[in-house]
Amino acid sequence: MSGNEFRFFLSCDINLPVTFRIERLEGKLPPLKPPNSEERRPELYVECLLYIDGAPFGLPMRTRLESSGPSYCWNELITLSTKYRDLTANSQLALTVFDVSCGKSEGVVGGATIHLFNMKKQLKTGKHKLRLWSGKEADGSINTTTPGKVPKEERGELERLEKLVNKYERGQIQRVDWLDRLAFKAMEKIKERESIKNGSSHVYIVVDFCSFEHRVVFQESGANFLIPSPIASSNELVTVWDPEVGKINPSEHKQLKLARSLTRGIIDRDLKPSSTERKSIQRILKYPPTRTLSGEEKQLLWKFRFSLMSEKRALTKFLRCVEWSDVQEAKQALELMGKWETIDVCDALELLSSVFESEEVRAYAVTVLERADDEELQCYLLQLVQALRFERSDKSRLSHFLVQRSLRNIELASFLRWYVRVELHDPSYARRFYSTYEILQESMLKLGAGTNGDEDGFKLWQSLERQTELTAQLCSIMRDVRNVRGGTQKKIEKLRHLLSGLLSELTYFDEPIRSPLAPGVLITGIIPSESSIFKSALHPLRLAFRTASGGSCKIIFKKGDDLRQDQLVIQMVSLMDRLLKLENLDLHLTPYRVLATGHDEGMLEFIPSKSLAQILSEHRSITSYLQKFHPDEDGPFGITATCLETFIKSCAGYSVITYILGIGDRHLDNLLLQDDGRLFHVDFGFILGRDPKPFPPPMKLCKEMVEAMGGAESQYYTRFKSYSSDPEKGILKLQEKFRLDLDDEESIHFFQDLINESSLRCNTGGSRASSILDHQGSRVREGPLLCLSEGCQTT
Repeated sequence: MSGNEFRFFLSCDINLPVTFRIERLEGKLPPLKPPNSEERRPELYVECLLYIDGAPFGLPMRTRLESSGPSYCWNELITLSTKYRDLTANSQLALTVFDVSCGKSEGVVGGATIHLFNMKKQLKTGKHKLRLWSGKEADGSINTTTPGKVPKEERGELERLEKLVNKYERGQIQRVDWLDRLAFKAMEKIKERESIKNGSSHVYIVVDFCSFEHRVVFQESGANFLIPSPIASSNELVTVWDPEVGKINPSEHKQLKLARSLTRGIIDRDLKPSSTERKSIQRILKYPPTRTLSGEEKQLLWKFRFSLMSEKRALTKFLRCVEWSDVQEAKQALELMGKWETIDVCDALELLSSVFESEEVRAYAVTVLERADDEELQCYLLQLVQALRFERSDKSRLSHFLVQRSLRNIELASFLRWYVRVELHDPSYARRFYSTYEILQESMLKLGAGTNGDEDGFKLWQSLERQTELTAQLCSIMRDVRNVRGGTQKKIEKLRHLLSGLLSELTYFDEPIRSPLAPGVLITGIIPSESSIFKSALHPLRLAFRTASGGSCKIIFKKGDDLRQDQLVIQMVSLMDRLLKLENLDLHLTPYRVLATGHDEGMLEFIPSKSLAQILSEHRSITSYLQKFHPDEDGPFGITATCLETFIKSCAGYSVITYILGIGDRHLDNLLLQDDGRLFHVDFGFILGRDPKPFPPPMKLCKEMVEAMGGAESQYYTRFKSYSSDPEKGILKLQEKFRLDLDDEESIHFFQDLINESSLRCNTGGSRASSILDHQGSRVREGPLLCLSEGCQTT
């Protein structure tokens, strides 16, 4: 895109719900007015209500309760029922902070409103700091009495700088690394000076609006033009809407139709591409599935379609070239598809995407999937369930295929039931997913007992339904535990009391229940004495379950967090681990199990480990920690060679994975280490390039990890780099991240440069990292953590 172009989306075309994140409060709360003199801690939540043209629209949404002050941090994603296409130019978001610590009555801390579109009719994005009007609920009328925007006459240097930081984070200000570090240091001093001068007279709430690839410009649905701003005497840019933008060029379309004339079919059978054309075709076949083919590229593939039938990877590209509205052309394409070299299972997933609407093409993809074994099918089950959205009917061939395969494998049946059940809250596709749920239920209930003494269908379905009953009981217990006043220890005592009480059904189940995380494992009850609560804002439960085999297993149960994103990331890690092992490369990854059992609840497998923050606090270095469990006087750094090799390989694996998936918000509390040397990452709230920190390193590699390998000049660090940069072993191909345009030698150099840059930041980036605020607004600590800024306590 040239510097003079302005690319944008129209708000009326965005069929997505309005989404934003409530981050935190800044400033000191006004003094509380308790009914008695007893000291109490505020318990706050934020109510969010959308106003359209001065009238409330939809139901209000509330955050969770937060009592860990004085820096109250929710960092909670809010999704409204209203979609962007429904907004008007006068849409406002009203935010009111309530305090429920007063007892039955709710005290209003303050409120603020913000317009969703700016003066240029562009949708606001990024972080905004709104001043709360103390003691007043947010007023969403057109002439609001609680504007969150600080008046110009009251703005100081700090407000001006924060506005610039917002532009910087959105990429609207050019980044100059050395100058940015100096600027952020100076900003810290200004903030401290302003805070001392102004005291704590105001309270602010920070809200982060989601961003799109391009700016979003307001336009009412059905309009075919944008109302330009009045032409002033200045050289102001005037926006003019061209109704033909994005439409098919009729001349080009006619030329393609003539070139594809079906009367040429006999001639095309004998056509062979020249050397230049063959190179062009091979380049096209390497395109990722997200790449849109040009008219010339489509014509090239169509012209040589007969000579490409022996190349299985060419089928998906060829099907993208077909003019499906042309009956004769579609018929010929389907005939060729049936004779084409059979594609791989992973390529069949592309044919089930939203791009392909033809029922015949989607049915062909299902026949390819039928060749996959259960283990491979489970790797893609999450995506296959999402592909149901793009089917033409509720009872599609894909739906029946998933059900029939699940009837043969109880693990597939359990995961399919949960994946479908979680999507029932989506009003757009609830009917589609409920139809699949019903087919699964009806089909399983009809099953008879197996010849090997297996349970009949009724008992199998009952065992799956008891999983839902278990999660409902755990949600109830979590609510009771959260209401307990006091520290974590009191909450733990309450948890164990509830689990071991006389009326508790959880200590010993009436019948064994299949573990939702691992359906092949039967759990028979919870061990209260080994169950606990994590010290975290959401108070996740750590539960120890007895198993029917006489052992035990531990899980983490969370309520108030959407684990579907974590579930997706761990699925990618599991798939990468599987692919790497097929290439005889074991990087000792830890793809622990994650299962979302609702849109705000779920389970995680508990892996015995410690965070790097805790290890460095207790042992001062990773080396000392590993020496405790695997000492060897003759080994490198006093550690057994096997343990050190495990640590190096796991560091290399996760460095590449976090880079490819764009995982952000990395700090020493969400990097965990097992006592056998396996390092792994948890908490994936920021992925695909999103990061709350303005200076994230390209690879998540911290100073302590390099020191544990003997430093940047050691042979072990060199070995670490070799594991991270081998393009033949690393088959983890994602668009842009893995640079598919580079050959093997160029790929090695590219990754070596990334590693060196990250290592350089580890050794020289302390001054910059120590001057940047994390998403909680607290200063990151100087010292052991350099390129991984410290954030909130997570589990």
